Amino acid sequence: MKEYPHIIIGGGIIGLSVGWQLLRAGIPVEIYEEYSAPRSGAGWNAAGMLAPQAEAGYEEEALFNLCNQSLALYEKFLEELSEDVQKVVVPKLYKCGSLLVAVTSDDIKTLERQNNFRTSIGYGGKMLRGSEAREREPLLSPKVKQALYLEHDAQINNRKLLEALLEAFINRGGILHEHSHVDRIISRNGIAEAIEIQGEQFQTSGISVAAGALIGKISGIDSVGIRPVKGQMISLKGDPLSQLQHLIRSPRVYIAAKDDDRLLIGASVEEQGISRSITAGPIMELLHYAWEVIPLVYELEISELQSGLRPASRDHCPIIGGSDIEKLFYATGHYRNGILLAPLTSYALRNEIVYGKKMERFEEFSPQRFTNKTKIVEEIV
Repeated sequence: MKEYPHIIIGGGIIGLSVGWQLLRAGIPVEIYEEYSAPRSGAGWNAAGMLAPQAEAGYEEEALFNLCNQSLALYEKFLEELSEDVQKVVVPKLYKCGSLLVAVTSDDIKTLERQNNFRTSIGYGGKMLRGSEAREREPLLSPKVKQALYLEHDAQINNRKLLEALLEAFINRGGILHEHSHVDRIISRNGIAEAIEIQGEQFQTSGISVAAGALIGKISGIDSVGIRPVKGQMISLKGDPLSQLQHLIRSPRVYIAAKDDDRLLIGASVEEQGISRSITAGPIMELLHYAWEVIPLVYELEISELQSGLRPASRDHCPIIGGSDIEKLFYATGHYRNGILLAPLTSYALRNEIVYGKKMERFEEFSPQRFTNKTKIVEEIV
């Protein structure tokens, strides 16, 4: 009897991570990517910040804990990746911490509220005077009045990570189909059996949907309400004088120095549909807010302007796990945390697909939290 592959729709950070982990577990995998992997997804145009402490939002404790779990898995994830890569460099985890900075009185109040919230859930940071912050990070502007230091945040070179994942996937025997748009998922008797591309069907042992912001273009699956949220970012050409020791954030901008001499400034949050256009307004604002915090950016050369589409769910939390359709799984909706959540997502989905084991306390991130509500509404109507 022929063994059909597990098919993954989407060749970005999540699709490659899940596919690679399934291959390590002995499952044949084929990825279908609409454009070119791995450069077309949101992960390529990200900043590679692994910063659950800085990203923690009010009333998002479950997501915060999930992100912390994934960060704790990163070193194991990278060690395994090193076993399967020969040509490209596996990036290192840089445990740099975050500095959340305040340049106005309102910013100071925001920092104090943020630290009170983090303290209430057991992850308080250290409040610093402006002078103390500049001792840690000499490039900070004299305008910085106060800062919150969060020591456990980290970062990684996301582009190197994606290149390593692609090589590891191929080295493990994975097959990548680029420029292949999946039109439809075919299910019979409540079981996912195939995908359809331009009228041709491809049989499968299971399907994982990791299509990110473009998931709405696929028919035959439950609606989980993913929408694209555009983000624009600036890449500056760094030099030895522009090296930052921490991730820097104000309420309006973040700045991250990478190990390939890029200095990244981001990122806008725009509800613009599927538009990826680079526009003057957000770029101007990001540059201004970055200059306000790190004046040196004024003198640096612009090397790249970037734009990507984040996959956002209705509650801005990821959608991970099996669906109401047997053998159909989701790994999408990671919004701003795709790079950070790649290890946890890949291990969780591998364990569910291969061993039938679901992560404990994972119900808040399951597809059923949306699909069940949709069915209830339909029944009422």
